[in-house]
Amino acid sequence: MWLHAEIKSLADIPRYYARKLPEKTALIDGVGARTFRELDQTSSRIAAALVAAGIPRRSHIGFIGKNSARYFEALFGAAKAGCAVAPLNWRLSEAELALVINDAQCPIVLVDKEFAETAKSLQQRCEHPFRAIQFDSTTKVPNELETWLGANAAADPFIETAPEDTAVLIYTSGTTGKPKGVQLTHRGFGHMRLCEHLEPALQWQPDDVMLMVMPAFHLVGTGLSVQALYNGSPVSILPALDPGRTLKLIERDRPTICALVPTAIQMLLDHPDAATTDFSSLRLVMYAGSPISSRLLQRAIMQMKCRFMQFYGATESSGALTLLRPEQHDLNNEARLRSCGTPLPLIEIKIVDADGQELPDGATGEFWVRAPSLFGGYWNQPEATAAVFQDGWYRTGDAGFRDTEGLLYIVDRIKDMIVTGGENVYSGEVEQALQKHPSVRLSTVIGTPDERWGEKVTAVVITADGAQLTAEEIIAHCRSLIAGYKVPKTVIFVDTLPMTATGKVLKRAVREQIAKEIASRVG
Repeated sequence: MWLHAEIKSLADIPRYYARKLPEKTALIDGVGARTFRELDQTSSRIAAALVAAGIPRRSHIGFIGKNSARYFEALFGAAKAGCAVAPLNWRLSEAELALVINDAQCPIVLVDKEFAETAKSLQQRCEHPFRAIQFDSTTKVPNELETWLGANAAADPFIETAPEDTAVLIYTSGTTGKPKGVQLTHRGFGHMRLCEHLEPALQWQPDDVMLMVMPAFHLVGTGLSVQALYNGSPVSILPALDPGRTLKLIERDRPTICALVPTAIQMLLDHPDAATTDFSSLRLVMYAGSPISSRLLQRAIMQMKCRFMQFYGATESSGALTLLRPEQHDLNNEARLRSCGTPLPLIEIKIVDADGQELPDGATGEFWVRAPSLFGGYWNQPEATAAVFQDGWYRTGDAGFRDTEGLLYIVDRIKDMIVTGGENVYSGEVEQALQKHPSVRLSTVIGTPDERWGEKVTAVVITADGAQLTAEEIIAHCRSLIAGYKVPKTVIFVDTLPMTATGKVLKRAVREQIAKEIASRVG
C-alpha cells in the first residue's frame, strides 16, 4: 500500500535516496545542484551540530530566508536531530517576526545573509533568547553556518522520532488575527503521501522535476516540494515569485510540474518574455488559493500547452484535501471550473450547518474534514486546537456546498461572510462577478458598517491598466450577474491591495485600511 514503507519520517527521505539513487539530483538553486547523497550528508552534519550544541529533542529550529537548497538541508537536518524546522515568513515586520519566534521558542534560527540585520534586531526584541547562525544562499563560499558545523562528519545521529512528533511548524498567515503555529507531524506527512499514492491523478514519473515558486513558509511551498523529494524527483528552486526569473528557470531546468496560484499564472503570462518561453517540458500545472476564470485557464492552456489541476487544502491538512482533476476541467462550463473537485482517497468531507447537522446537496455550510493527515494541533494553543475539532472532524472555517454530481465548491471563509439586511452574502461570490468585468484587474469584497443594513457589501477594485471605470458601471455589471442584495453598495478604487506571499488578498488589512478611510471622512 505504501510507496516506500521504509520512509517513516521526513528524516528518512534523504536516507532512503542516498542508498537508492545517491547521484541523482535532489535540489537545484542559484548556487547549483545537490545530489541526494549530498543532501543526506549535509543534513546529517546539521543534525550532528544540533545534537552537539545540546539542542533538546522536539525543539523548533527557525529559518529566515527565501527559498534555497539550504532550507531543505535544514528541514531534514532538524528532523534527523529529532527537532522540527519552523520556516518564518520573511515578509513580516520585525515586530511580527519577534512574536512568532517568541511563540515557537526557537533556540537557534538559521538566517540568510539578506536578513542578517533583521536577525540582529530580533535578538534585541525577542524575550526568548536565540542564537542566529548566518549563511549565504547565493554562494558556496564558507560562511558562519559552515564554521558552526565545523568538523562534524556526515554521521547521522539517528535520534529517535515518534510519528506524532512535529516535523514542520508552519505559522498561519494571520489574515484573520493572531498567527497560530500549525504542528505538522511525521505521521501526517506520511499519510498525506499515502493519500497521494492512492490517487491516480498524482502519479509521479521517473523524469519529473518540480518547480518550487511558492514560499517555504507556506504549505504549498514546503508540502509539494517534500512530495516531489519523497517520489525521488528533483526540486528546482526559485527564491521568490518573480515572473521573469520563473520563465528563465522553466527554460533552464525544464520542470515538468509546478504549483502556482491563479494570480501568479496571470503574472507569468502577462510578462513580455512569456511569448518566447518554451513551456514544452511542463506536463502539469497545479493551482490553488482560488478558482481560475475560464478566460485565464483557456489562455494558460493554449500558451503553456499542458494539463491543469486545481487542489484545495489547508495548512492543517498537511496537503491537498480535494482535486479538480485535469479531465474535470471543462472550458465550456465555467461553473464547474469554480469547483475544487472531490476528495482524495482516505479523506472525508461533510458540509454542516451552524449546529453541526449535515446539509443536503446544494446547501451552503461549513466544510468539516476527517483525514489521516491532519495536524497535531496548534502549538501552545490548546483552546484554539479544541475549537477546530468536533468528534474527530476538523472544522475548516470554509463555507461551501456539494452539487448533485458530488463536486465541492468553496464559497467563502465563514469569517468573511457579510450579513446585510438579514441576508448572508459570501464575498467570494461577489468577487467572481467582479472578475468577469474586463476592466477589473483585481478585486476584493468586504463588509463595512451601515446603520440601515448592519453591514453593506463593499467592493475594493484595481482596474486594468488604462481602463476608465466608474462605481455605477461596476454596480450595474454585478446586478446583471447576482442577486440585488449581493450587489456592492459601495465601490472603492485603489492602486494596490495588500497580499500574502502566496497571492491571496489580505482581507484583514483591507478592512483596517478601509475602516481608517471611513473614520477620517467622518472626522
